[in-house]
Amino acid sequence: MSSVKVESVVKEHAQIGEGPVWEESEQTLLFIDITGQKIHRWNAATNQIQSLQTADTVGFAVPRRSGGYVAGVGCSIVAVDWSTQKVTSLASVEDDKPENRLNDGKADPMGRLLAGTAHLLAPPTVCLRTCSQWAGPHLSLTWQVDISNGMDWTADLKTLFYIDSLAMSVDAFDYNSASGNLGNRRVVYRLEEGEGVPDGMTLDANDRLWVACYNGGRVLNIDPATGKRLQTVSLPATKTTSCCFGGPDYSDLYVTSASLGLDQSELQRQPAAGNTFRVTGLGVKGRPSNAFNG
Repeated sequence: MSSVKVESVVKEHAQIGEGPVWEESEQTLLFIDITGQKIHRWNAATNQIQSLQTADTVGFAVPRRSGGYVAGVGCSIVAVDWSTQKVTSLASVEDDKPENRLNDGKADPMGRLLAGTAHLLAPPTVCLRTCSQWAGPHLSLTWQVDISNGMDWTADLKTLFYIDSLAMSVDAFDYNSASGNLGNRRVVYRLEEGEGVPDGMTLDANDRLWVACYNGGRVLNIDPATGKRLQTVSLPATKTTSCCFGGPDYSDLYVTSASLGLDQSELQRQPAAGNTFRVTGLGVKGRPSNAFNG
């Protein structure tokens, strides 16, 4: 295996960079800045970035099979037409809880959207209360959690890996791809002291986990079959938030980070905080992301 290299490629200094998604058709990286209220698209070939300012905090942006994106803005699930920069509301959630906002979200392999909500005043890594499932015409509560974060599915669609950050663990569920129902929750990895708080994650083509650790400045590579940590990738930003594979052959790992909450001395020691990093030389490949079927 070639030597691992970490480079800062998207120098946006996001407040809370999150939710990276590789768009294969255009070789671009989609990601968000939650409190900066922006959706970004970075072109790896040209190093150019395009941005859309949202009207409220943005919790996620996911490609749609019909084109454009679906995003969580405030407490609304919206459609985004990137070519016109038009944003159209599709649904709202938790109208009875004005103190909440949409946070993390991802599409499952069948095209369902799973998303969580967060308290507006809570820190970004200790705030999610619910995780819900939305397939287009309706919203249904799926399960109650403390902090809903990383999600991804195995290639055979039978297992959902999931992070409830306050539990300090990565869990697995049996997943029914036909219904979206979950069962048999179990812990596959419990973080050790000093590793940080588990946040966003992705799976590689071998169904092994890559977990971004907030306040840990690292991404952990975990074999869920054995519960063993295989590798640790250190980043030059302590508040690493999420990751995804991308690049022409999905051999690059992109890692987002946050700068919000760092004081001046910490920012001086971490000038790359809030940037997005590209990790190469890992010797593994990822898989294309899922798109929303709504």
